[in-house]
Amino acid sequence: MSDIVSMPAKTRERAGKGPARAARRAGLVPGVIYGAKKDPLMITLDPRDVFKGLKTGSFLATIYELEIGGKKEQVLPRDVQFHPVTDNAMHVDFLRVSAATSVTIEVPVHFLNEEESPGVKRGGLLNIVRHEIEMTCRADAIPDQIVVDLTGLEIGDSVHISSISLPDGVELTITDRDFTIATIAAPTLAVEEEEEAEAAEGAEEDAEGEEGEEKTEEEGESEG
Repeated sequence: MSDIVSMPAKTRERAGKGPARAARRAGLVPGVIYGAKKDPLMITLDPRDVFKGLKTGSFLATIYELEIGGKKEQVLPRDVQFHPVTDNAMHVDFLRVSAATSVTIEVPVHFLNEEESPGVKRGGLLNIVRHEIEMTCRADAIPDQIVVDLTGLEIGDSVHISSISLPDGVELTITDRDFTIATIAAPTLAVEEEEEAEAAEGAEEDAEGEEGEEKTEEEGESEG
C-alpha cells in the first residue's frame, strides 16, 4: 500500500467563493475536508505541497495526514480544480478515511523492462491504452501502482487485465470484460501514416501547380 504522507494545513473560517479567492490572492490553495458524518472543514494548503503531491502522478491515490492546528486528519484527495490557463491547483477536495473506509480510486500503471521486449527491440511501439486502472479497496490498502512487465512481448502482443496480479482485497470496477492495458504496435503503422501524409501533401502541390497553369493559359487567351 501507499505510505501515508504528512502535509500541513490551516483552517479558514468561512466557505464560499469570496474566502476562497482571498486565500488564492494570499498565495494559498483552498480546500475542504468532508465525510465520516462530520461537518465539512475549510482549509488552506501551501501550493508547493500540493504541487509536490501532483508531481508524483498518484496524488488521488495517496492517503495524506493533514496536520491542522495540532490535530491530524487522515484524508484521501478526491478532486482537484485547476486554473484553465496556468494549470495551477485552485481547490482540493479531501475525503476523511479510516482503515475501514472503502474507496474507489484510479491507480497508475507502471511499465517495466521495455528494453527486454523483443517487439520493442525490433522497432515496435508501446501503445498504452490505460494509464490508470480504476478499482475499489480499503483506504489502508491502496496499491502504489499496478506493474506491467513487458519482458518477452512481441509485435502484435497485448497485455490484458487478466494477466496482471492484483493485490489482495482489490476489486476492479470493470468486471464484464478482459480489457486491454497496452499493446506492442507494429512500426509500419507509423510509416504508413507518414507516407499517407506525404502523399496528401504531394497531391496538394500538384493541384496548386495545375491551378497555376490554368491561370496562365487563361491570361494568355485574354491577351490574345
